[in-house]
Amino acid sequence: MTIIASTESAILSRRSVLFGAAGITGLAGLPAAAVAANSTTAANSNEGNRTMGSKIITRDGVEIYYKDWGPKDGKVVILSHGWPLSADSWEAQAFHLALNGFRVITHDRRGHGRSSQPWDGNDMDHYADDLSDLIEQLDLKDIFLAGFSTGGGEITRYVGRHGTSRIAKLGLISAVPPLMVKTEANPLGLPKDVFDGIQAASIVDRSKLYRDIASGPFFGFNRPGAVASQGMIDSFWLQGMMGGHKNTYDSVVAFSQSDFTEDLKKFDVPTLIIHGDDDQIVPIDAAARSSKKLVPHAILKVYAGAPHGITDTHKQQLNADLLEFARS
Repeated sequence: MTIIASTESAILSRRSVLFGAAGITGLAGLPAAAVAANSTTAANSNEGNRTMGSKIITRDGVEIYYKDWGPKDGKVVILSHGWPLSADSWEAQAFHLALNGFRVITHDRRGHGRSSQPWDGNDMDHYADDLSDLIEQLDLKDIFLAGFSTGGGEITRYVGRHGTSRIAKLGLISAVPPLMVKTEANPLGLPKDVFDGIQAASIVDRSKLYRDIASGPFFGFNRPGAVASQGMIDSFWLQGMMGGHKNTYDSVVAFSQSDFTEDLKKFDVPTLIIHGDDDQIVPIDAAARSSKKLVPHAILKVYAGAPHGITDTHKQQLNADLLEFARS
């Protein structure tokens, strides 16, 4: 626990330095009215708004870190993150939804972010059961449950294992279902060699792997004319490196080789599917368009020219679409 506390203190210290320099500089460029509005919002927040970091213990003793945004009496939204990231990857959407009256829960998957790093259980069944434990322990109901990329697999397996009695709506955002890997039954998938290569690169130089993914296909920065954001790249790398080496290694198999076909057939509530048609990580035909066939009542929204990481690259469009669907 001393090591964990020291690590968290170091991270907070580095963040304090960053915010002290970059944060103040950023505020200096904002209109005075915007700064005042942000201050008023913070001053008027209730206790629920200020409860931003908590943990639960799962049925098998794993600590799951979560953030609780917005008013405690607001309708509940749960956002499940992608690989190898953390709850922080959803912060633009969580902030937007919370400011519009929703209670938003974002959690770090086991082995990722600030959650503990168990040697075993880094698979979709455990991810889904951890999510169930979070929902049950917080006694959440009437939930809009959405998942990005690997998180889309997590919420889909949750429905397959635990049903929709506590779920009002579902969202698949750049999500991996129904199956990423190419098989005879899934010819649109990616060859297994692709995922074997990711695991091999993780062994050789995990830090470089994350930088290469973020500076290339994840945000579409490898496309002609694209302007890369060093901030997005750094954030992806930092979140990835906070995750456990063994956990993120195992998770590659979990997100690529789990078949969610039967889970998707149990989607019996309003469902929103959003995907970019230039997604180089999770190609749209094998993912969103195939999921739509299995969930015919779902609404499919295709973002023209958008990459995989639309929670950052298309945050305003995504924020608006999620809010509209949450309110519907």
